[in-house]
Amino acid sequence: MKGFELPHHGGRRRWSIGRRLATAGADAAGLTVLTAFLVPARQTLSLAGIVLIYLTAVVIVAATSGLPMALAAAVASDVLVNFFFVPPFHTLTVESHDSVITLAVYVAVATTVSVAVDLAARQRAAAARSGVEAALLARITQAPLEERPLSAVLEHVRETFGMTGTALLERDADGERPVAVVGEPPSADPTLSVPAGEHLRLVADGPPVFAADERFLALLATAAARALQAERLASEAARARELTEIDRLRAALLAAVGHDLRTPLAGIKASVSSLREPDLELTDVQQAELLATVDASADKMNNLVENLLALSRLQAGALSVHPRRTALDEITAAALLHTPPAPGRAVDVDVPDDLPPAWADPGLLERVIANLVANALEAGPPDQPVHVHARQDGNVIRLHVTDHGPGVPADQRERIFAPFQRLDDRTTHHGLGLGLAIARGFTEAMNGTLSPTDTPGGGLTMTLTLPTTP
Repeated sequence: MKGFELPHHGGRRRWSIGRRLATAGADAAGLTVLTAFLVPARQTLSLAGIVLIYLTAVVIVAATSGLPMALAAAVASDVLVNFFFVPPFHTLTVESHDSVITLAVYVAVATTVSVAVDLAARQRAAAARSGVEAALLARITQAPLEERPLSAVLEHVRETFGMTGTALLERDADGERPVAVVGEPPSADPTLSVPAGEHLRLVADGPPVFAADERFLALLATAAARALQAERLASEAARARELTEIDRLRAALLAAVGHDLRTPLAGIKASVSSLREPDLELTDVQQAELLATVDASADKMNNLVENLLALSRLQAGALSVHPRRTALDEITAAALLHTPPAPGRAVDVDVPDDLPPAWADPGLLERVIANLVANALEAGPPDQPVHVHARQDGNVIRLHVTDHGPGVPADQRERIFAPFQRLDDRTTHHGLGLGLAIARGFTEAMNGTLSPTDTPGGGLTMTLTLPTTP
């Protein structure tokens, strides 16, 4: 299809003719009223004065109703002047040659003025339309291409032309299909239709548009096609970034898991081999130590697998959250019971039992607190305890986990929440670095926040904020 199409449905044509008839009736009524006012004064007014008054009326008709109505008004007014104001009255006979000249010149002048007024009106309308078109194109093109959504371009087209719906159609082997729609779905016979590029077409449905600017419509269609191309390129770029991130995480996972799995497996293997060695005489204490090593190594592997599974659920958006009234002191005690500190390490807990219940998932909250405490124990010096205290602050509860380690620079604090990332990630002996990533993911899934701040005197304080029970 070339150019654009303006279908003319029967209902629309009847509406247009009805409007024209109404305008013609109003113009005829105006001339009738004007004649009724002038007839009583024809003895005091000259023919030239009466002609000028009618000429003014014709100019008004030309400005408001267009050229065809103005020409009809010029002829009708000429007949009225001849019939009511040129002797002999109430006939179309003209006695004086001067009157004949006056009537002829009047028709010529009225016609010329009507044409001039109509041309001026058309020029003003064209200038106004050009201004609207320029403003619309400026609004569409002023934003960068990647920030110009296709829906916004279609909405601009719909608002500018007063359409009920606009769409961009794409043709493939199965026919045309809409790739974007604003307003009502496209019909089989659109009001506007203009090519937007290879296999693309911009269509709009609504009231009829007369004398539409084909060049302007082509520019709008091109803008829509470019917006579609930008969205598709942005989608491809996002997919490429996602694949790159997946590759990076996979490489980091293989590098870190290799060490974190080998270490406990080696401990379990060595301990079990020693216990099974028939020629090796072990005391009860030595056997207990080897069994404790097996138990600790198995716990370490279990924690590693749980963290990996939790991270996969977070990244896949498959995490199940079931918030309910949760006593923070009970969850804190359970978290410390399931992940006790190493011998010689201390955790100072100050979580009052009279705090209002938090609105959280108990299982997720326990994992968050356990990961925060484990991270603080790892970062802090052995001779300094980790402090866990909670207080109510309005409609939220804030749990602070404080260590006195080296702390984290302000510009590096967001980095510690990334999976497989540590400030010393050039080595892998400190584990995978999943604890804080999982803690923040679980916290945000419960509509809470987790933020790091400096500890007075040195160290890092992780603040967990949760809403109270609604």
